[in-house]
Amino acid sequence: MMMDNADEPLTLPEYRDNAFIERLPPILSTAEALGQLTDLPQFDKAERRFPAHLRAHCVQRLGRYFDPLDRHLVLEARFSMLIRQGYLARNPTNGHYIRRLQNAHERLEQCDLDTVVRHSIEPTANGFAIVGCSGIGKSRGIERVLSLYPQIIQHSRPFSLKQVVWLKLDCPYKGSPKQLCINFFAAMDRLLGTRYQRKYGSTRHGVDEMMARMAYVVELHALGVLVVDEIQHLRQAPGASRDDLLNFLVTLVNTIGIPVMIIGTLAAVPLLQSAFRQARRASGMGSLTWERLPSGPAWDGFVERMWSFQWTREHTPLTDDIRHVLYQETQGIVDLVVKLFMLAQVHAMQLGVMRGRDEKLDVGLLRHVASENFALVAPMIEALRTNNAKALVLFDDLSPLHDLVQQTIGDATARLTTFAASAVPSRAAAPMPTTPVIEGDRGALLRAMGTLGLAPDIAERILSEILAEAPGLNPIDVIGRIAGKLQDRGPEMRPVKRRGVRKEKVDPPPLDADDLRSLAARAKTEERSAHAIFLDAGVVKPPLADFAA
Repeated sequence: MMMDNADEPLTLPEYRDNAFIERLPPILSTAEALGQLTDLPQFDKAERRFPAHLRAHCVQRLGRYFDPLDRHLVLEARFSMLIRQGYLARNPTNGHYIRRLQNAHERLEQCDLDTVVRHSIEPTANGFAIVGCSGIGKSRGIERVLSLYPQIIQHSRPFSLKQVVWLKLDCPYKGSPKQLCINFFAAMDRLLGTRYQRKYGSTRHGVDEMMARMAYVVELHALGVLVVDEIQHLRQAPGASRDDLLNFLVTLVNTIGIPVMIIGTLAAVPLLQSAFRQARRASGMGSLTWERLPSGPAWDGFVERMWSFQWTREHTPLTDDIRHVLYQETQGIVDLVVKLFMLAQVHAMQLGVMRGRDEKLDVGLLRHVASENFALVAPMIEALRTNNAKALVLFDDLSPLHDLVQQTIGDATARLTTFAASAVPSRAAAPMPTTPVIEGDRGALLRAMGTLGLAPDIAERILSEILAEAPGLNPIDVIGRIAGKLQDRGPEMRPVKRRGVRKEKVDPPPLDADDLRSLAARAKTEERSAHAIFLDAGVVKPPLADFAA
């Protein structure tokens, strides 16, 4: 921190007598920013002597690993300028803040952000964007920068006010401006304990009215910077909604005078080129395009600092071959290389406990772990390896991989804990844990037996027989018993359907002469009506016989 002769922080003249700026943290030098942005895990070499199941938990500390790169230092400096420049035209001391509130109220009454207002105040806000492929540290970097600033500052002079320094929102999946406003009101309520969402966020309000209300709340609480992350979600939005949201963000910068920062993947580049670049003075702040780290000094320095956080029993030196494999498997994506480092350590611990192998991180282990766990991002890695820009646009989110890594490490930790609890005398010949079958295992076993073609009732009977014979069996032993019983039973013989015996044709007995069927056949033979034949045989009466009588 720079000090003047009175041991007070140096303040630029344009920032003096502005309560919104004076209460912010001091402007940092590059060295100070580097120190405050760095977030390294706690580490003690003595922890390498801990049992494997505890060391697996230590590896989880790398999940929040953050070693600032040059791009993060540039981001911190840009943000520091962005927020302070935005407050220049909103000074509560000289009346700018009050006049801007009056303008916001007029827009609110008209439900129109473009309405002509009473006070003409030149905004000093800027907007800029950060774009780059997933996993290069955009969201994590801005989170670290935001952590340097308090989110709320309580003012008592010249009036009582809760200043909201920054607010970070994710772009709605459908690109709805109304949903962005609703999310904004909900976030403000969580921060301030207000009821803006209930008051202003009802779906019965039109989108123009809701945006005017959001602009009013932004002015009321002197929002310093609005950060909108995952802007690539707009690709899924209909054309009208996409344009409305982008125009709204541009209006916040140009008309309302609120700094806006947009963060997105490469898929957002066409959207931003067509709309957000129109934001006033955007060229003054510029936009940042973050590429993956090339293989070189920056990459080597990052990997070397990360490599020191090893909780394996033996420390593996970092060789050129390991550097090469790490880059080949992650293509300079820092998030992926940290995850690969975590997974490789846990896998080495598993091999040490279950097979008695030395816990070393070699090239073969790294390649195996990458092939087993990075299948979700294999197309992205291949696109980076071949510099296929069109293919890279398709990869917007690495969160599924993050979830998979957490699940994999969690499962491995649970297995290591089970092995530790079983008190195995020899690591090289460690028996499997003998946990008896529980209800969840029973259902899984029945489903597995169903895939073998066994009817549910037969599968239930076989499983019940095995558990009755040996109730303490673990699931693996139960599977062995099932296989044995199926082999003993042999193939199931289906009952053979008996074919019907062909019967010899038997002629019907002859009919009596006065049988109706015989008379009908006679009528057909003599080509006469059946009624006439029936009259001749006396079967029916003549029509007028009763009247004649």
